[in-house]
Amino acid sequence: MTQRSVLVVLFDGVQSLDVTGPVEVFAGASHFLGATYDLRTASLDGSPVRTSSGLVLVPDTALADVEPPHTLLVPGGEGARVPAPALVGWLREHAPRAERLVSVCTGALLLAEAGQLDGHRVTTHWTVCEHLARTHPAVEVDPDPIFVRDGRLATSAGVTAGIDLALALVEEDHGREVALTVARHLVVFLRRPGNQAQFSAQLTAQTARREPLREVQHWITEHPSADLTVEALAARARLSPRHFARAFRAETGLTPGRYVDRVRLEHARRLLEDTSDGVAGIAHACGYGTPEAMRRAFVKALGTAPAEYRRRFRPGPGTD
Repeated sequence: MTQRSVLVVLFDGVQSLDVTGPVEVFAGASHFLGATYDLRTASLDGSPVRTSSGLVLVPDTALADVEPPHTLLVPGGEGARVPAPALVGWLREHAPRAERLVSVCTGALLLAEAGQLDGHRVTTHWTVCEHLARTHPAVEVDPDPIFVRDGRLATSAGVTAGIDLALALVEEDHGREVALTVARHLVVFLRRPGNQAQFSAQLTAQTARREPLREVQHWITEHPSADLTVEALAARARLSPRHFARAFRAETGLTPGRYVDRVRLEHARRLLEDTSDGVAGIAHACGYGTPEAMRRAFVKALGTAPAEYRRRFRPGPGTD
């Protein structure tokens, strides 16, 4: 089995989970399969670094002493927001030599400063997407997905998304069963596709300030199969349909229909991932009415049909 070298860059202010999450995934693959990944960590001068949470990480070596790796992984953290010029210089010179270039969270800021993201579609932590797009206009920043692949470049959103990306890379290298074995041992699911949004429907939308509207939001989440027309929701909020629709959008940032669509899609995805219920039953439970209606919603939002979504992302065999 082909061995791939993985080098993780360390620096003061790094986010510890951006480092340890992917490292545990690659190390798990090596543990269960034999030596498939040669993992090393390196700081500029080989000295220990203090993470943003105060933990101290001791690198294996200095960046100046490493050979070009197969996979170069750049984590994020507070230290990536004001990067050391020497680190940016090292990345500018050496990142192009890696066969696969990966960033986790705000590690994308470091790669952008080093000129490695120009002309590429990337993502990063939602709090810095706007900043990255503004300061590096040659970079196409997509704030929605949890990770993005663009050729040899792979970028992910915050913290746990680095685990999702690392699992996807292991699956790419060694197949689904290997990645699934690692995911099970880490007690995480091999199921989140890269185009899954960084937030759930409830987090994407703002929480309404007024109690009646906030109660309607919660009720939608708990009753996705109910009558969720504007008229029915307005009656529950004791408002006229026109007033309700205007107020809901003003306070949540989404129209009632758009919010309902997101809740139903999210609920359907969970049922496809976590149960063996048939597609027809899930469509009914989520308020779609028919499997065809749910299929159209999935294709529009995710670019895949429900049965294919289940096949790819459910941690185990499912039935349709």
